[in-house]
Amino acid sequence: MPRILAHLALLVVALVYGGNYLVAKGLMPDLIGPSGFIVLRVTGALVLFALLLPFNRERVAREDLPRLVFCGITGVGINMLLFFNGLNATSPVNASLIMTVNPILVLIASALVLGQPIVRRRLLGVILGGIGAAAILLWSGSGERVHASWQGDLMILINATSYAFYLVAVKPLMSKYKPLTVITWVFLFGWLFTTPIGWQQAADIDWSVFGPSEWIGIAYVVLATTFLVYLLNIFAMRHLQPTVVSVYIYLQPLLATVFSVAQARYGGTDYMVDTGWPLWAFGALIFLGVYLVGKPVRVSPSKA
Repeated sequence: MPRILAHLALLVVALVYGGNYLVAKGLMPDLIGPSGFIVLRVTGALVLFALLLPFNRERVAREDLPRLVFCGITGVGINMLLFFNGLNATSPVNASLIMTVNPILVLIASALVLGQPIVRRRLLGVILGGIGAAAILLWSGSGERVHASWQGDLMILINATSYAFYLVAVKPLMSKYKPLTVITWVFLFGWLFTTPIGWQQAADIDWSVFGPSEWIGIAYVVLATTFLVYLLNIFAMRHLQPTVVSVYIYLQPLLATVFSVAQARYGGTDYMVDTGWPLWAFGALIFLGVYLVGKPVRVSPSKA
């Protein structure tokens, strides 16, 4: 039963992320600037995580503070700021496809930071995924695109790279402290980084023009995409292997596409006008690369 619930939790996470591309895109930049949106998102999530701390009191060693600062900058600051600014400048479909390259970037970050070797098959996966991501950027920059742009795609790629370094850096902390302790400190330092950058955009928000749908959208991004998703991921990781959890990343572009088609069908913004067979072919290269990177490596008994 716990395993079934864990899979359901990951399915909810994928649905929330898939919807977030359209919800956040629909509010930016006319109602909320992308950097100002991050101030709202990080502040709201930080408050919610802090409210849970009385049930999870735990001290953090002083020597771990620099690593927590780095995690706050890479996992919250650069990651979220570039994701929303990139999403503001490109298509939700492009953004969701590029985000699937994250497992490849984690492998590269592990090699650079931890010195972990990259076997030949995984190296091929890195190359194929890199070609796919680079091709999407070049394709977005060629011709006239209504919603997609290479600048937005590049910000999404840098955001995924920053998040990959965060995942590598945060792993020792997750082994040493409770997850809630780590994420609260990470969001605190991320808040200190993002607030000066996005404060002016947050202050410029005209709340008087917000209707029920806009308030629901903000609640969705803050409560569901940030707070709820984190809690569900933690629950799933307790019952499933990381490789199983990572498979659900493939659902994001599929769901983002389905939601985009549905939105256009019912009179909303049509983000599918920028798609075509080259985009799906380049996305397939990324998928193949991620598959090769994520496939377990067999170690011979003599090398074990």
